[in-house]
Amino acid sequence: MATLQETLDSFSAKAELAQACGDGAVRCLACGHRCLVRPGRRGVCRVRFNRGGELRMPWGYVAGLQADPVEKKPFYHLLPGATALTFGMLGCDFHCSFCQNWVSSQALRDPACEGIGLSIQRATPETIADAAGRTRAEIVVSSYNEPLITAEWAAAIFRPARERGCKTAIVSNGNATPEVLAFLRPHLDGMKIDLKAMRDATYRKLGGVLQNTLDTIQAARASGLWVEVVTLLIPGLNDDEKELWDAARYLAGVSADIPWHVTAYHPDYRYDDSRPTGAADLAKAADIGQEAGLRYVYAGNLPGMVKELEDTLCPKCRKTMIRRRGYSILEYRLRDDGACTECGEILAGIWRTPEGKIGKDRTPIRVVG
Repeated sequence: MATLQETLDSFSAKAELAQACGDGAVRCLACGHRCLVRPGRRGVCRVRFNRGGELRMPWGYVAGLQADPVEKKPFYHLLPGATALTFGMLGCDFHCSFCQNWVSSQALRDPACEGIGLSIQRATPETIADAAGRTRAEIVVSSYNEPLITAEWAAAIFRPARERGCKTAIVSNGNATPEVLAFLRPHLDGMKIDLKAMRDATYRKLGGVLQNTLDTIQAARASGLWVEVVTLLIPGLNDDEKELWDAARYLAGVSADIPWHVTAYHPDYRYDDSRPTGAADLAKAADIGQEAGLRYVYAGNLPGMVKELEDTLCPKCRKTMIRRRGYSILEYRLRDDGACTECGEILAGIWRTPEGKIGKDRTPIRVVG
């Protein structure tokens, strides 16, 4: 029986985000590590590899495909109430010990992930775009693993998805390069970025560099992408008040219109050095975000326990425009153009008329190419 590595290597194609460096070595441009990959070797992500002087990247399969609310990504200002068809492959350029998608992200790094090879399904960009139509999805999202390291595959799917009228987005750790952002931008509408901490020492332990993520937030926003930022709040790791102020002030300095989601941690994978995040922890972080000048601050993963922090409020008159409970929209009062029905203030985001768009069937689907 083929190993997971052999299986994944069989689902590969020549990488576009690559630069020849002589003697068969290739520089990968897909993420901030910029790995120099020599023949027979692999990048940090393990799924981009050099075969005979050619950089290969994942292609032609999905390890996860799910139609569910866009709020689950979470996106709160990108077609609220819409169904998002989310696809994912395997691998990541980080090794977060608290990862909640570790079975997908740590493939080829953790032997416990070997069995996920059984979930791989052959697919084409067209079959996935067609699946969006079958599930009446309005958004197609690359997630579950790190989308940047499979950017060429994501772009190939986004092209036909956009032709069918869908918006497109990725859910990323933000360890991007200018090259991968430029490559994805013509095919992309939104980007959800994890801001895991505001200390570089913390990022180094996770396998990243803080400045790369900060630069990505700024560059993505400057490029015209719709950007939302998530911080998984982990008591004792990244919930220091000064650190939260640093995060909130940085985001507000880029744009006060960036929605900041502070979400609750629960022990998972290899990290059990913290208690679960409580509602009071989220409220403290949200208060800091609002005091720093952010106009849209949300608390997640504790539905019904964080009061109006699940809701979208008009930043001017503070009336509730979208009322939520978990991933469900209970009330939608925004005008078609995103304006407040009380004072006329235009809320930042990508909007559309919700009538007939909410409450559709969001069942899992399986695609075979």
